[in-house]
Amino acid sequence: MNNSKKGPLHGIKVLDWTMWQFGPVSTMMMADLGAEVIKIESLDGDHGRQFGQVSGVASNAYDGVSSHYFEVLNRQKLGIAINLKEKRGQEIVHSLIKQSDVFVQNFRQGVAERLGLGWEDLKKINPQLIYGSATGYGPLGDDSNKPAFALTGEARSGSLWWGGPEDDTPYNLHGVADQMAGIMLSYGILSGLLYKERHGVGQKIETSHLGSMMWLGMMRDGIGILEGQELSRQHRSNMNNPLWNTYKTKDQVWIALSMSQGVRYWPIFCKTVDREELITKSEFSSPKSREENKHQVIGELDKIFASKTFAEWETILKNSDLIWEKVQSTLDLQNDPQVTLNNYLVPFDHPIIGDSMWHQLPLAFDETPISTEKMAPSLGENTETILIERLGYSWDDISLLQDDGVIL
Repeated sequence: MNNSKKGPLHGIKVLDWTMWQFGPVSTMMMADLGAEVIKIESLDGDHGRQFGQVSGVASNAYDGVSSHYFEVLNRQKLGIAINLKEKRGQEIVHSLIKQSDVFVQNFRQGVAERLGLGWEDLKKINPQLIYGSATGYGPLGDDSNKPAFALTGEARSGSLWWGGPEDDTPYNLHGVADQMAGIMLSYGILSGLLYKERHGVGQKIETSHLGSMMWLGMMRDGIGILEGQELSRQHRSNMNNPLWNTYKTKDQVWIALSMSQGVRYWPIFCKTVDREELITKSEFSSPKSREENKHQVIGELDKIFASKTFAEWETILKNSDLIWEKVQSTLDLQNDPQVTLNNYLVPFDHPIIGDSMWHQLPLAFDETPISTEKMAPSLGENTETILIERLGYSWDDISLLQDDGVIL
């Protein structure tokens, strides 16, 4: 990579007044793309700094960085700590708004407005501002002010239903709504920046857990709505197409088959696994017969895959025309050359954690490359520098604001 080149958002200035995951994901993506992102926190900090566990895995607090959860969501950012309940704190943000392209917040409706940070307030200060707002249920309706986290958005959108097993038990998606909604918010903000570049007009852009998760399930839900019926949830033992399923090898490794064109792939599959007699077996010979006898077919394929180790199957399958993949775990990813060669995980020498691997945006730019270079800021790390160098405050001003509890 040519380190002299900057990311595609180099020169864009973002004010990030967000917490937890939804908002910080969107601004972290912009920071990864080269934007300068200043994270605004209260004097107590983003609640994510104290988040102790994620999906059963400890997100431990340690010196200099509050938690792994906070760290992965706020890398590449600068940090200031301000008491926004104080008028002088609000004035600091208003001054920064004059210099900014984007402002992002993910508080319940009414919070920003009470603190002088609503869209109507800020567009008077900077009419070209792109104002990103993240909520649980969208800006309209009786529930627009309802508190929400990822799980509630996943529940309301139908995602816990279609992601679960056949017994109607909801399935925990572990924060997918926060990640998906953060991506959608970034998408909207970048579209707003393009419009501003062309037409000189700022605007407010809003998205939600509910809307983003509905969009994620658009193909599935769209078919169901058009047909007027729910699409069925299917356990692997009840898949209508046995070639679109998962199977366990002799050494307990799962393999996913991903072939929707049964007419094309069934003969190839049978020849590859050395079971050519199954091509013409009456119960298996057509897509319709395989669906009607799916339990028998899946049972036969279970026996086939259980007869060899994954290494043996890998040798056989990689030389075939079949579409398949190993079902990997989280810790498998850092040892996957396809992941590392494409920079989906990149090495990062964190000054406190040490050598580690970090997710990087799965985008490759040949002219404006992206990189992971900076850990998340400690609470208020850049407050003094930003106030002095950007806004012209003196050290006496800084001392007074600190004594009065306006800044950290």
